[in-house]
Formats: sequence, structure tokens, C-alpha cells
Amino acid sequence: MNSGGDFSGRILVVAFEGWNDAGEAASRAVSVLLDQLELVPIAEFGSETLYDYQLVRPHVGRDAEGQRQIEWPVTKMYAPLVPAERVDDQAPEEKLISETGLRVTGGNERNIYLLLGPEPTRNWQSFSHEVIELAQAANIRGVVLLGALLADVPHSRSVPIFASSENSRIRNVFDLERSSYEGPVGILTVIADAAEKADLATISLWASVPHYVHHIPSPKAALALIDKLEEIIDVSIPRGDLMDEAAEWEAGIDAMAAEDDDMRGYIATLESSSDAISGPRASAESLAEEFERFLRSQSGETSDGGPSGLDGPERPS
Repeated sequence: MNSGGDFSGRILVVAFEGWNDAGEAASRAVSVLLDQLELVPIAEFGSETLYDYQLVRPHVGRDAEGQRQIEWPVTKMYAPLVPAERVDDQAPEEKLISETGLRVTGGNERNIYLLLGPEPTRNWQSFSHEVIELAQAANIRGVVLLGALLADVPHSRSVPIFASSENSRIRNVFDLERSSYEGPVGILTVIADAAEKADLATISLWASVPHYVHHIPSPKAALALIDKLEEIIDVSIPRGDLMDEAAEWEAGIDAMAAEDDDMRGYIATLESSSDAISGPRASAESLAEEFERFLRSQSGETSDGGPSGLDGPERPS
């Protein structure tokens, strides 16, 4: 149970598909919350002012009647059906009461709001300001931003999580790092900056996904983000099928490595490096360096890759 007051009230958990979401880990973690909580959409962001459809393309499918239908990119904010704190002057939509119980349990399960969708491709400043205005209107006190990056980490070890905050008080409460990175950023950093300027405390959680399997969704990284998220927001989150999927994911990579001497040797090198890191401070410093190297790689700087035939860190897609 956390002792940070900002994360004991209403909390907004944020994830975006795309650049911030290696292995689809962050979006999967928030999707698990969306499946487990009783939430209703309270805002949608999805227009030609927000998305470049050549970069984030709409999909075509069929509706319940079998008619072709285009699904446009959209980001949604969700609110709980049963707010933890109700007062007489609340809007009617905030008084919605569900007859079924929440499956996520703990001291804070009715305080969780979510923001999920594809990363916007334009108008980040106006978008982030609108998100923060909605958060303030809902009396949200803290924002947790989830991301995932490609890194030189072995799939066979625990998934490293880099946890940071720009808020000194929150860093002290949760024993977090402060990122020293300077350079190009994604939408998560823009929202975090807008939140802190609006006096909303923020925590950023980034999972490290092995770059040599960047094309495969990583349920193991999603699990690691959920584990860390539980510590921050004081809930117990059912994992659903994630644990079985994570075991299958790891076994599948083991099988690939067994047939590729270069891949197997490279993974062994990463395992040795991972095992050599001792102590929480050394681990935190290593994660910070990996995180900053990933971000620098997005600005066109080179990065050390794996052996011939293995892809080095690249932009998540």
C-alpha cells in the first residue's frame, strides 16, 4: 500500500499505442485494467486535427449487419461507474451505479481513470492541455504514464522497469529516479509536463522489451508494468490470461534461440550482464542509461545492435 497522498485519490493511468509502446506492453497493461474495471468513456479524441491518417491509418471491417465500416483512430478517456467520493452536486453521469462488483480489488479501485489510444501525430500541446483540463474537472490528483522501450535485455530474466518522476516529494515517497535525459520525446513526456505544471503529480513507468524480438507482442512486459502499477495505485489487478501468455512467449523465444547459435550466444551475453548487476542502485542506474540510450536512438544517433542477423533497438511500431 502506498503512502503517497496524490496516488490515494483519483488517478489517471495513461498509455498510447505506437512509439511509446514496444511489444504493445503499455497498451496491453491498460487494456487489462479496462477489461477488469467497470468504466464508461467520458471523452473521445479522434479527428483530422489530431491524426495524420498516413501515419496512423484507419481500419476497415464489418459491422453487426455485415456492412463494411471504417474504424477511425480514436483515443478515449474512461471514468469509473461508481466514483469513490460522491457529493450532492455531482453531475448525473457521475452517479451511475453498477449492480455488479468490480473485479479489481483494493483500497483505490473506484478511483481509477484511464486514457488509451494511438499516439496522436499532431497538435500535442492542445491535446495534452485538454486531457489535463478533463483530469482537473474530475478531481484527479495523480497521473501514471506507462510506456515500453526496446533495450538490450534478455527475455529470460525479470523485465526491468524504469520508474521516474519530476516531483521531488513523489520521488521520496516511492524511491523513484529523476530522468536526466535531454532530447526528442513522445506524447507521454508532453502530458507529464502539462500535468506537473497543473500541480498534478506524475509517475512514469517504462518496461524494457528485448530488441531482438521487437516484432512480437510482449505479455511478460505488460505483466511487469501491472506489477509495478499495483504498488503505486494500491489495487490488486487480476492478470487474466497474461501469465500463461508470458510463459508461452518466453518458451517460444527459447525455441527460436535453440535453433540459432548467434542468437543463443547473444542472449547468454545479455544474461551475464543482467546477472552482474547487483543492488537496487546499480539496477536503477543501468535502467536509466538504457532508457536514455533508447530515446537518443530516436533522434538518429546510432546504437549498438546485436550480432549479425539480429535487429538493434529501433522505433516501436
